[in-house]
Amino acid sequence: MNDVKGFLQLIWSAVKGKENDYTTLGIRTSIVLLAVPMILEMLMESLFAVVDIFFVGRLGSDALATVGLTESILMLIYAVGMGISIAATAMVSRRFGEKNYRKAGSITFQLLVTGTVLALLLGGTALYFAPEILTLMGASAGVLATGTGYTRIIFAGNFAIILLFLINGAFRGAGLPHLAMRALWIANAFNIVLDPILIFGIGSFTGLGLEGAAWATTLGRSIGVVYQLYHLLNGKHSLKILRENLVIRVTVILKILKVSSGGIGQYLIDSASWIFLTRIIAEFGSNALAGYTIAFRIIIFTLLPAWGLSSAAATLVGQNLGARKAKRAEVAVWLTARYNVIFMAVVTLVFLLFGKQMSAFFSQDAEVISISSEALKIITLGYIFFGLGMVMVQAFNGAGDTRTPALINIGVLWLIEIPLAYTLALILKLEATGIFIAIAICHSLHALVSWWFFRQGKWKKTQV
Repeated sequence: MNDVKGFLQLIWSAVKGKENDYTTLGIRTSIVLLAVPMILEMLMESLFAVVDIFFVGRLGSDALATVGLTESILMLIYAVGMGISIAATAMVSRRFGEKNYRKAGSITFQLLVTGTVLALLLGGTALYFAPEILTLMGASAGVLATGTGYTRIIFAGNFAIILLFLINGAFRGAGLPHLAMRALWIANAFNIVLDPILIFGIGSFTGLGLEGAAWATTLGRSIGVVYQLYHLLNGKHSLKILRENLVIRVTVILKILKVSSGGIGQYLIDSASWIFLTRIIAEFGSNALAGYTIAFRIIIFTLLPAWGLSSAAATLVGQNLGARKAKRAEVAVWLTARYNVIFMAVVTLVFLLFGKQMSAFFSQDAEVISISSEALKIITLGYIFFGLGMVMVQAFNGAGDTRTPALINIGVLWLIEIPLAYTLALILKLEATGIFIAIAICHSLHALVSWWFFRQGKWKKTQV
């Protein structure tokens, strides 16, 4: 009983948040304190898309199509934001491990400069070519007529997306994941309130339709960024930007770009592989595609806690390497991996037992339910390996070795998974089942390859 009470108190402490020295605190305690806010942060991020689709769905199919096409292009911007976020976590956590808080503040300023420039370049280009981009993606005349304004606002607001990602990466590196979590809570709260008001109106205000959804999302994220900047500039935390940090350092920016490039590559490669698999499964009709989509959404939702737990490993690796405690960093990774594998084993059992019922919640079509439940049962046979692989990748990223995961992604996801899926599905005529088998095999292989490279220990020597 006391153990349960103590664990619940630890979780509450994680949600409330306070600064800790994760190079000396107990590793198990550190994992909980870091992972809980990170899990909640990721759940808040996923809520953005759910809320927008819920309200935009009432505007018709053209509105939904616009959101879908725009988000497919936004994946590029998300990749940039996540890449810089990885660099932020790696570089800031290393300085915190060294107890060099002044340099951590300077690096954070360079991150802001880098993110701002990249956001302006990406956003400006996408804003100017918004109609052409929608046309290239296959938008109908109706989508172009109703959706160009929405797309332009979203692209212009990519500034907030990138800053939100990278500052949260810095907070995680500094061992302040509760601030990252709260930033997403605040952004989501404003988005939820503003969405119906700006889309449908209130009182004498008639609403802006689809463009209102874009403004709600952009304003919500921007308010989240204001919250982040307040905590960076108020001087109350060890991670702070002081007047002396406001000097542009080209060498640091080049280092950020180098570390970020591997992180960006990881997400682009991963996203591209899923696009290829989706294209292959589309060959087998709308029911196969619908079943795959439902299964994928369920899988992503259950992976969120695992990603939060894995992200704790990134902070622990970075800070302990900075403190020259490589062995402690390695122990933290193995312990985090153990917890993640246990969690994924439980999820696997749930999917094997209740996959059909979960699929039926999203569709009434018997064939769609059958395909979705089959996907859940086959893909999650590799879930235990998934749990191991996610922690290994985050350990590399926390050390600043973003190149190794990117190369593993190319080797396994592009050179093996896509050809294997094509062969099983189309040549051997296993259809959708072949794709599910390819995913289970290749993501398990990805985990084992990552584990092998991690055991070589070269990540311990990465300089950031």
